Formats: sequence, structure tokens, C-alpha cells
Amino acid sequence: MSAPRPPFLLTLVHTCAALLAVGCLIDTLGSGLDERGTALAFGILVALGELTRWSGAEGREAAPLGAAAALSYALLGENGGHPTGHGVTQVLSVVLAAALLGSVPHIARGRPVLDHLARRVLTVGFAAVCFQPLYNQGTFHGWGTAYALFLLAVLALTALCDALLAAALAHSRTRWPFGPLLRDQLRATLGIGSAVCATGAVMALAVAVAGLWALPVFSLPLLLTQMSLRRYAAVRATYRQTIASLARATEIAGYTPAGHARRVAALSREVGRDLGLSEAELTVLEYAALMHDIGQLSLVDPVPHGATAVLPVEEQRRIALLGGAVVRQTGVNPQVATVVERLADPCPEQPVAARIVRAVNAYEEKARDTGPGGPLRALEELRLGTAGDYAPEVVGSLARVLSRDCLTPPVAG
Repeated sequence: MSAPRPPFLLTLVHTCAALLAVGCLIDTLGSGLDERGTALAFGILVALGELTRWSGAEGREAAPLGAAAALSYALLGENGGHPTGHGVTQVLSVVLAAALLGSVPHIARGRPVLDHLARRVLTVGFAAVCFQPLYNQGTFHGWGTAYALFLLAVLALTALCDALLAAALAHSRTRWPFGPLLRDQLRATLGIGSAVCATGAVMALAVAVAGLWALPVFSLPLLLTQMSLRRYAAVRATYRQTIASLARATEIAGYTPAGHARRVAALSREVGRDLGLSEAELTVLEYAALMHDIGQLSLVDPVPHGATAVLPVEEQRRIALLGGAVVRQTGVNPQVATVVERLADPCPEQPVAARIVRAVNAYEEKARDTGPGGPLRALEELRLGTAGDYAPEVVGSLARVLSRDCLTPPVAG
């Protein structure tokens, strides 16, 4: 069986980045490097930033130091009061070589780097094309304060282009809605992205006055920020693992099948993505899905197979309220408890997250251990129940998500 062809947009972005990189490398190898000391200093900083890049950045810039150094080199006009002579092709060649060198450990660990490198080449190329030809023509002579404002404007446009590229690549790979992906990227740009742009502009201006000694001075704060973000990401990962462990209490006690909460959470997150929920909303949705059955611990007699969807409404509501009370005692985000408490409310009155968890939980219970035709029958039952029990838009989204996996039945465990 042949491998599926990559999406057209993904191929287009990678091809454009590759052609641009190869052209710049050939031109630089033919003409040689200008100001090798400056190129080496910026190359080392870019490589260091890429070496410290972390995965799972959730839309944030994963290598802020590398991005700031690359953009600073693209916008560098003077070094210690002396005009520089490098151009667009040398900027891209140095940045690409340094980024590849810094990506070697990530490639060795099997982490994907193509999208990251393509974005880096295209965004740095955009910034260099906007600045270097104009500077080499003497356009900025006598601009004063307007020169710094121009650098910030170029960096803002570059950040916008990077957000568009990131959202387009994610949409091409996952088929998630482009609008919400772009919204999340723009929100991330306002956070660490703004620090990257500001540092890139300040580094370029500082090197122009003080020389290359300014690089370590202005890169240290961003490196410390990157370390803090990595620690924050580790804390969030530990927090999620704690919630997942707590959610397994119902499985250990024999109230729900093994892996049920994990499967509902994974599928709920995919449906939330398809419906355009933000990252913060997806986090609440995932935590609520993990803990949606926690109220069953209050039952004297377990529900057969943990299938709460077949219980009377009053019993479902009692379990949901008890579950919400347990969640509130854990110190989790109160929004998670609210979603769990409202899982048995009438569908029109439920928040979106509760509608998603309710439909996905019912699907998983109906499709579990039913053989190859189980998923289709489960979806049909949910569609018949959209008049009052399940939201039609959620069931439709669930069908789209499942169709990407050819309606594969849930995997036990």
C-alpha cells in the first residue's frame, strides 16, 4: 500500500523554502562570506537557540533565542558604527547552516524539524528582503528615530507572516479549521512573539552602536525566559499527568473499563479542535473529559461497564453533580468542575465542552466491543438522539473526526 501524498500546501511551503535556501547557499558559496566574524557570532547564537529548542510549545515560538538572533542578523545594518556588507543571500545561508547544526540533536531523537526550518527560512528571508536592499542603497540615512520604528514594523510584519505560515502548515497536516489555528498563533505572537521581535530589534540597534559585545548582553534575558517557559511547560505536563492519574481511580476501582477516560479525552479534544475551540478551552475540555466519570465512585453498585449513557436522567444528574463536587476538591480549574456538573443537563442549556464530552462518552460506550460495524451504528444512534440528547453540530463534528480514521473502533486499554 503506497503512502498518502502530502497535502499540496505543505509541499508548496517546503518547496519554496528549499528553493530559496539552495539558491542562497549557491550564491554565498560562489561569492564567499563577508565579515566572517560577524557571521560566525550570529551563527553561533542561532545554533545555540536551536539547540535549546523544545517540543510541545503549543503554538509558542519553540526557539525564541534562535528566532531573535536570526531576525537581528537580517536587520543588521552596522557593526560598531561601521556599515555591514552582507546581503540577503548571506543572511539566509548563515541562518540555515546554523539552524541545521542546532537541529542535529532533534533530528537524532526523531523530532520533526521540516516545518520549523521552512518557517525560519521564509520568515527570515522576508525580513532580510524588506531591509537589506534598502539599507545597502542608503535609504535610511538620516532617519533617526524613524529607523527604529521601521525595524519594529518589519518585525511585526514578519511575526504576522510566521503566524500565517504556522497556521497554514498545521491546517494542512491536521485539517483542523484554519481560523482558530491562526487565532491561537496570533495570541502566542502577542506573548513570547513580541519578546522575540523586541529583542531582535534591540540586538540589531545595539550591535550597530556597541559591536558584537552586545549580543550576549541582550540574548541572556531571552535565554532565561526560554528556560522559564520550558519549566512552565514541564509543570503543566506534570499537572496533566496528576489529573490523568486521578481519573484512573474509577478504572482501578472497577467502575469503568480500562482506558475509557483517556479515549474519551483524546477524542473530545479532536472534536473540540474541529469545532474551533481555543487552546485554553481545549485544556478545560480535556480535563473535564478525563474526570467525567469520577462521580461514579459514590455508587454502591457499579454501573455495568460504566455505561452512564443508559441510566435514567436523574441518576445521570446525581452522578454528574457528585463528580463536580469531587473535582472542586482537587483544586482543578473551576471551569472543569462546571463542565462535569452539567454533563446531564438538557442539551440546549449545556456549555459546548459539556456537549462534546457527553456525545463522545456516549459514542465510546456504544461503539466499545461491538465489532467492525459498531462505530457506524453508534453514530447513527447519536444522530437519532440529536433532537434532545446530543447537539447536532457536535455529532457532525464527531463524524468528521472519525471519518479521518475511517471510523476505526475504539482501542481497548
